[in-house]
Amino acid sequence: MKKDILFSVYDMEIGGIERSLINMLESFDYEKYNVDLLIFHHKGDLLGQIPDKVNILPQDSKYTVFRRPVVQCLKEGHISTSIIRLLSRAVAEIKAKRRNLTEGSGYIQMQLVMKYCSYVLTKQKKYYDLAISYAWPHDIISNNVEAAKKIAWIHTDYSELEIDNKLDLAVWNKFDHIVSISDAVTKAFLTQYPSLGKKILLIENITSPAFIKKMADELPLLSDEERDSSFNIVSVGRLSYVKGFDMAVQALRKLHDRGFTNIKWYIVGYGGYEEELRGHIRQHQLEDSFILLGKKMNPYPYIKACDLYVQPSRYEGKAVTVTEAKILGKPILLTQYPTAHSQIEEGIDGMICDLSVEGIANGVERLYKNNQLREILINNIKDKDFGNHEELHKLYQII
Repeated sequence: MKKDILFSVYDMEIGGIERSLINMLESFDYEKYNVDLLIFHHKGDLLGQIPDKVNILPQDSKYTVFRRPVVQCLKEGHISTSIIRLLSRAVAEIKAKRRNLTEGSGYIQMQLVMKYCSYVLTKQKKYYDLAISYAWPHDIISNNVEAAKKIAWIHTDYSELEIDNKLDLAVWNKFDHIVSISDAVTKAFLTQYPSLGKKILLIENITSPAFIKKMADELPLLSDEERDSSFNIVSVGRLSYVKGFDMAVQALRKLHDRGFTNIKWYIVGYGGYEEELRGHIRQHQLEDSFILLGKKMNPYPYIKACDLYVQPSRYEGKAVTVTEAKILGKPILLTQYPTAHSQIEEGIDGMICDLSVEGIANGVERLYKNNQLREILINNIKDKDFGNHEELHKLYQII
């Protein structure tokens, strides 16, 4: 008899978490498991990539409130959840001000909203053998789903995340297992939650090299003439402060000032930081060289077309795009965020630079000027198999 599994996620907008979920679902054993997917809001370009064998649960309008304007939710009659959101914002701002948080109150607000909204949202009627909360905060699975076992997934560096750790710990304690995507992510997590060590299970992000290479052939980013005339950098990620794209703009300005004016930097992604980032681009007069490509359902042709892939983040868990750049045979430069060495063996399959504007500029310059170094990095990964479907067996063993 098949086991019943539930995954939950906010939506299927383009992002690393959502793409890693798609890769996992593509590799699942549907002969042994029935898989339901609870998507709070049925929107996003990746909806169409969910495998046919996954049963997408009907949308409950009450669950759609989390990432939409409060005014719109009030007009639709979501009174209780809208009041919770407004009160949570006020409380979160007070907490953030007391702690002088760099990134403001956003994450704490998310925690408070999810916690208190879970009390008024509809509970799932079906009983599952395993329920998996794939995106933080994890209150919905912990409070609104009945299951023999429950798993919460961690995707980021919790030593850097500005949240209410006490509030978070109470939620983590409700889960049987906590899945981490790398040893470095685990180490960072346990600096904040040392009591949870026995619950941690390592399951790396599932990658499908054949799928990624196929998608990379769909369309060209640049003409041959454009490729020959410029050195093209690509970065992929949500437009947010965490991703460090503001530092990338300043680094490109430094590189142009040093005379490397044929370097162009393309960003694939979208997010709330876009206007601020465009302001940086205008300020540094890089409108023709630092190019925001916007939301792209398929980022792989852009990675394939670049001369160098750069991840200029302030912190990451384990960036899916770095592995994807390896699969596509690209030289890679990472900033030295805390988990960077878990993704790159420096000098072997990529390079790591100081986490600063100067560090990024120097790292790019080194790889720009040293074609032999780029070739060494490419040759070291060209025959490597980055497929890891066997990671799913760790999940099956829990069931």
